[in-house]
Amino acid sequence: MTDRVLVIGSGGREHALAWKLAQSLHVKQLVVLREKLVDVSVSDHAALSKYCKDQKIGLVVVGPEVPLAAVKAAQLESSKSFSKAFLDRHDIPTARWKAFTNAEEACAFITSATFPALVVKASGLAAGKGVIVATNKAEACKAVHEIMQCLCFTDGVTVAFMPPAQDHKRLMDGDQGPNTGGMGAYCPAPQLSKDLLLKIRNSILQKTIDGMRNEGIPYIGVLYAGLMLTKEGPKVLEFNCRFGDPECQVILPLLKSDLYEVVQATIDRNLSSCMPVWFEDCSAVTVMMASEGYPGSYPKGLEITGFSQAKELGLVVFHGATAMKDGKVVTSGGRVLAVTAIKKDLISALKEANRGVEVIRFKGAIYRKDIGYRAIDFLNQTSGLTYKDSGVDIAAGNTLVQKIKPLAAATSRPGCNAELGGFAGLFDLKEAGYKDPILVSGTDGVGTKLKIAQICNKHDTIGQDLVAMCVNDILAQGAEPLFFLDYFACGKLDVGMAHAIIAGIAEACKLAGCALLGGETAEMPGMYPPGEYDLGGFAVGAVERGQMLPQLDRIADGDVVIGIASSGVHSNGFSLVRKIVEKSYLDFSSPSVGGSTNQTLGEQLLTPTKIYSKVLLPVLRSGHVKAFAHITGGGLLENIPRVLPASFGVILDALNWKIPKIFSWLQEEGNLSEEEMARTFNCGIGAVLVVQKDLAGDVLKEVQRHEEAWVIGKVVQCQKEFAQVEVNNLLQALHANRLQTLDSQPSKNQPSKTRVAVLISGTGTNLEALITSARKPTSYAQIVLVVSNKAGVEGLKRAERAGIPTKVIDHRQYSSRTEFDSAVDKVLEEYSVQLICLAGFMRILSGPFVRKWDDSSDLGNGMRWDGMQTGKMLNIHPSLLPSFKGANAHKLVLEAGVRITGCTVHFVAEEIDAGAIIFQEPVPVKIGDTEKTLSERVKEAEHRAFPAAMQLVASGAVKLEDGMLRWSAKKQN
Repeated sequence: MTDRVLVIGSGGREHALAWKLAQSLHVKQLVVLREKLVDVSVSDHAALSKYCKDQKIGLVVVGPEVPLAAVKAAQLESSKSFSKAFLDRHDIPTARWKAFTNAEEACAFITSATFPALVVKASGLAAGKGVIVATNKAEACKAVHEIMQCLCFTDGVTVAFMPPAQDHKRLMDGDQGPNTGGMGAYCPAPQLSKDLLLKIRNSILQKTIDGMRNEGIPYIGVLYAGLMLTKEGPKVLEFNCRFGDPECQVILPLLKSDLYEVVQATIDRNLSSCMPVWFEDCSAVTVMMASEGYPGSYPKGLEITGFSQAKELGLVVFHGATAMKDGKVVTSGGRVLAVTAIKKDLISALKEANRGVEVIRFKGAIYRKDIGYRAIDFLNQTSGLTYKDSGVDIAAGNTLVQKIKPLAAATSRPGCNAELGGFAGLFDLKEAGYKDPILVSGTDGVGTKLKIAQICNKHDTIGQDLVAMCVNDILAQGAEPLFFLDYFACGKLDVGMAHAIIAGIAEACKLAGCALLGGETAEMPGMYPPGEYDLGGFAVGAVERGQMLPQLDRIADGDVVIGIASSGVHSNGFSLVRKIVEKSYLDFSSPSVGGSTNQTLGEQLLTPTKIYSKVLLPVLRSGHVKAFAHITGGGLLENIPRVLPASFGVILDALNWKIPKIFSWLQEEGNLSEEEMARTFNCGIGAVLVVQKDLAGDVLKEVQRHEEAWVIGKVVQCQKEFAQVEVNNLLQALHANRLQTLDSQPSKNQPSKTRVAVLISGTGTNLEALITSARKPTSYAQIVLVVSNKAGVEGLKRAERAGIPTKVIDHRQYSSRTEFDSAVDKVLEEYSVQLICLAGFMRILSGPFVRKWDDSSDLGNGMRWDGMQTGKMLNIHPSLLPSFKGANAHKLVLEAGVRITGCTVHFVAEEIDAGAIIFQEPVPVKIGDTEKTLSERVKEAEHRAFPAAMQLVASGAVKLEDGMLRWSAKKQN
C-alpha cells in the first residue's frame, strides 16, 4: 500500500518529518502544506479536511501546535492549568504550582512564595517561548540546566520511548542572552541512566497515557514531556502534543525504523506490534543558525551558500525559515537552518555540526558552538559517580543504624553496654561474674526458612530463629550466651524490612540473656533479587572450666533421656518443607494445618525456634545433667550422637511425647519414611537432656515449670555397627496424630466455587498450575471446562487426566472471528461459566466478545455487580506491564537492558495488554540471559502468579468496577 502524505507546517521540524517520511516505500507522494502557499488555514479543520479529501491524502502529520489546539486530548499542552490538575489527579510527579486569572493575585503569590525558584508561564500556547524563569535566584538557573525532553509515540495504550534529548533555549554560548525557540539540541542525553529512563517511562509517560484513557480522552500520537531532574526524581514541567523543534531534527535521524509504519501502527492502535527501532552507539547534534537580530527584528532575503560543502561533510541540513528568490536560497525568518551531524559519540557529532555551520554562510548568521556542553561535562567527569549510583545507599545504612541503636542498647547486660558504632565490641568477663571461664562460640544461619518469610512478607520473627540456632548450640557445651553479632545481606536495603528483622534479633537476645554487641549490614547490588536477603549469626558464651558439657565419662547405661518440646519445625529441613508444600494441595496462604483458623500455613511454619538458655541454664549448672543436645539440622538421628560416647546409644519411644500436627501433615504429604522424618526434622523435640535415672524426676519437674517436657527414652550400650539412635513407634505416633482437618472443617470454611473456563491453544503448562490451584480445598475456583481452538494438543490431555470436560472449537471452520467467538460463547453459556482464564490462547478475541464478558452477572459467592464493568476474563503477559507490551516481550526486555522483568495477570480489555493489573511477580534478569533462559524463569513465575490471580478474582478479593480495580480485605485469604 502506498499513500499520499501531507505534512502540515513550514519549519525545520516539518522538514525533518518530511525528510524521514520520504524514505518510506509506503509513501507515494509527499505534500508539505505551508499556509502561505495554499489558500487553506491550518487552524480551519473543515477546510483542511476538504483539502485532504480533494487531494486524496491518506495520512496527515501535524508539526506545529496551532492545528492541534482544538483537539480535546491536546489540553495537556494548550491548557497548563488542565495539565497540572491532571498530573495531580493521577499522582504524576510535577513541580508545585498555582494558577491565576488575576495579575495582582499572581504577583502577590510570587512575592510571598517560599519556593527556591519560580517559573511563570502563560496557560495557553506560546510557541516554545512563553517561559520566564526567576533569574535572580541561582537555584533557578541551575534548575533550568537540568531540563530534559522525553518524547514517545503512543497509540493510547502502548508507549514507545524515543531517545531522550536536551535543547538549548538561550541565544548565546554558556546559556546567555534572551530566550528563543531553541538554538540546538543533542540526543541521546547521557545524564539519564537506563533505570531513570525506565522510571520516566513507567511513572510519567505510561501513567499519563493510562490516565487520559481512563478519563475518556484517549491520547494517540506523539507526546513530549519537558522534565526537570530533581533530587526527588524527575518531575513534569509541561507537555507538548507534538514533536519539539529542534528536538525533532536531532531525534529522527537516529530512527532506524520506517517512520510511516510507526505512525500508521500508532493510528491503528497496534503500536506494540511495530515498536520503533533506533540506531545505537551513535549520537546526534543539531546546531541552529539564526538571523542577525533574532529573537527580535531581523532582515530577510539574505543569500545562503555552502549547502554542497555541508553535504560533502555528511551533514543533514533542515530548512526552517528559507525561501527561493531568483533561483537562490535566501533567509525568510528567525531560525533559518538546523545543521545535524550523526557520529559515534557526542563530542565527534558536535565537532562535525560546528564544521557545518562554518561552511554554510549568510550575512550576520548567529549560532552557538557549545551545544551539548552539559552532556560533555557529564561524560568528562572523573569523580562524578557515587556509591549510591552503584546501588549502595550509605545514607539508608546510617538511618538503619540510628534506628537499631536503641534496640541494641536494650539488650545490655553485666559485662557489656551494647552500644553500636565502634569498630569492635567489648565484653568484660569479670564483670559478668566469671572466674575461670572457657569461651564457647557458635555460628549459624536460618536457611531457606527465609524464603517463606519473604514470600509471606513476615520478617519480625525470623530474627529469633537466627539467635536461637546459635545460642542453643553453645548451650550444648553448658555455656551461657554472653553476646551476639548478626550479619544481614541484601541486594537493595529496605530500611523498614531490615529494622523489623533486627528488632526481632534484639528481642531474641533479651530472651537468651545475651547482648546484641554489633553486626554487619551488607548491601550488595546484583547479589540478591529485590526483596530477598540472607542472615548469619555469631554467638559467644562462657562456661566455668569444671561445668562444661557433655560429660562423656559420666554417661552410663540406664541414664534417662528427657525431651523438651519444640515450637514446631524450628529452622531445619525447610528445603524439604517447601518442596512438600509446592506439591501439596495447600500454599503458604492456606489455613494452618491442625492449628488456629486465624493462622495461615506460612505463619504456622514461621513459628520461631525456641530459645532454651534462660530456662535450662539453672538446670545445667545444677550438675545433674550429663549432656544436652540441640536437635538442629540432622534431626534426632544425627544430633543426639554428638553428645554420647561412641559405645553408647539411645532408644526413644515416639509415643511418649506430643508430636505437633504439622509433622504428621509433612510426613503424609511428602510420603516420607520413618528414617527420613527422624533424620530431617526434630519431630516435636527441640532439645534433649541426659540425666541419671534417680535424678530424672527432679530434673523433669524443674524443666516442666517452664517448658513441656517428657521422659522419651534411655541410654543403652551400643555396638559400633549399630545406629546410636533408635526411634520406636514414630510412624505409629504420626499416624495416630493424623490430621482430620479437611473432614472436620466447618462448612463456613469451605468456599463456594466460581465456575471457571480455561481457553488454550497448546501445551497448557499454565493450565496445569490453574488445575492444581483449583483442586485445593481452600480454592474459590472450580475449573468446569477447557476449550481449545486446536485438536490433539497436550493441554487437552492435561484436562482429561484431571477429569475436566473439554471442547475443541476449530477457528478454521468459521468464516469470521465474530462467528468463532459466538461459538465459544455458546459453549461457555452451556457450562454456566462465570470466569475465563486465557492460558496460551493464541486467538485475538473480538470486541463484542470482550465487552460481553465485561458486563455484569452473578459471579457466585453471593456477588452480583449490576450495571458495571466487572471483568470476568483474565490473561497473563510475560513482562511487568505496562512495560514491554505485545509480542517478543523477552527480546524487548533484553534489548532494553533492564535488570528486573516478570509476569502480569490482568483483566482483558479491548486494547492489547491494557486491562487493569491484578497480580505481578518479578523475575531478575541475569547476566548472560538469553530469550530462552529468561522465558523459562518467567514461566515458573507465571505458574505461581496466574493461580493466585484466579483465586483473588474468584473469591471476590479483587474486582473490576467501571474500569477501576477494587480490593476487598475481607475476601482475601
